[in-house]
Amino acid sequence: MNDLENLRTALLPDEPSQDVVDRSRHRLQNRMLGRRRRVRPLAIGAGLVAAAAAVAAVVATLPSPPPPRQAVVLPVETGPAVLLAAARVAEHAQVGTGKYWHTTTKVGKTTWEYWTTADGQEWYRDENHGGELRPLPQARPIRINGDDDVTLSTILSLPPDPAALRTWLTDGLSRHGLPANQLGFAVLGGLIDLVSTVPSPPAVRAAAFRAIAAYPGVTGLPDGKSVRLPGGGRLVVDPATGQVDSSSVFLDWNGKPATNANGDTYAVSGEWTDDLPK
Repeated sequence: MNDLENLRTALLPDEPSQDVVDRSRHRLQNRMLGRRRRVRPLAIGAGLVAAAAAVAAVVATLPSPPPPRQAVVLPVETGPAVLLAAARVAEHAQVGTGKYWHTTTKVGKTTWEYWTTADGQEWYRDENHGGELRPLPQARPIRINGDDDVTLSTILSLPPDPAALRTWLTDGLSRHGLPANQLGFAVLGGLIDLVSTVPSPPAVRAAAFRAIAAYPGVTGLPDGKSVRLPGGGRLVVDPATGQVDSSSVFLDWNGKPATNANGDTYAVSGEWTDDLPK
């Protein structure tokens, strides 16, 4: 060893033992670990707060959702489809005009016709008089299933509502002293008259079709144009035109179709015209 090395050895303190070095290293590591445990949650929490703030900022810039739309509830129509279809066509039909209301009634091989003015003057033609047109001696009001107190102005002012029509018919027929057990079928017969033999305005015909469709026991038939009436009657309607297709039947007080001596039922149709036959 030279003189310089001897001098350095003399000036430097003794080096720590290995045991002291190991203990110091462990303390330093433990201190560092403890610091990490304290800092890490703070760092994570700060990250979550920042992320939440960012999400809130984005949500705040989004447009508000539109309010829920109110559901549209449509009225439910019940009854045979052919009658409801005829009602929809009838209510959009043009109001009929003419000088005479012309009705044709057929039963078996027999046919007769009537021409009636607004003031009740009437002419008729049947096969018993050789087809000659003959005037009736006095004015006759319009008949609705036996109620003979109805005028044309009354028909034109009827309510275009199914329930109101039934009430009007019920009140009118009740004045004739009809028993309660026969009133239901009489009202049905009056509704059939309103869509076939009577010059009802379009809205009234539509209401009458709907009232018939909702009548207890009225059912549609497979042909798509006929309905079976309670009591056995049958009504045939053209859904494309809303017209009764020459198949209206007169009903008796028990709801049975009226027939002649041979069992033939009555078919009735009506229309406006400006001319009497020659």
